[in-house]
Amino acid sequence: MTKAMNSTLYSGGAQGAEAEFGRMAEKYGVEEVNFTFEGHKIEHTRGLRVLTQEELVRKDVSLSYVSKLLNRKFTNATLMRKVLQTIMYQVEAGHEIFVIGTVQDDGTVKGGTGWGAEYAKICNKPLFVFSQAKNAWFAWKEEKWVEVADPVISHAHFSGMGTRFLEENGKKAIADLFARSFK
Repeated sequence: MTKAMNSTLYSGGAQGAEAEFGRMAEKYGVEEVNFTFEGHKIEHTRGLRVLTQEELVRKDVSLSYVSKLLNRKFTNATLMRKVLQTIMYQVEAGHEIFVIGTVQDDGTVKGGTGWGAEYAKICNKPLFVFSQAKNAWFAWKEEKWVEVADPVISHAHFSGMGTRFLEENGKKAIADLFARSFK
């Protein structure tokens, strides 16, 4: 079991799942690093780390590549590009990744959050997604999603991200994850 006082959550502080991961980290005494950029509106500001323009450019990614990977269209909007860049910092910093969202039939995770899940796959990081629609946790194993019961945070450096549209079951999944991991 990981000790809360030696652990760090890497997230983004945005409304919804990220802010809830932050609230739970604060409750359990877990350190936080919330990656953001100048002008980005976030809800949870503990451990704020504002990325410079130079740092964001280092994580530049082709939106057409991301669109192709996720089977959806991303606009070339500056805001979306910066959000995807900050997600890359979150994933790289964590040794395991926890996501709240929706696992879709094509194996991707819905929305911009899907880029975090895909990037975790590319980086070969342990990846867990709580699918609000299916009310269950899934782990990415051997190129497919496998339903798992009650995952725990087992690395001192972990990432928590997900949908802005956090439902009650997603909120409970985060609370239960922290309770199991940091008794």
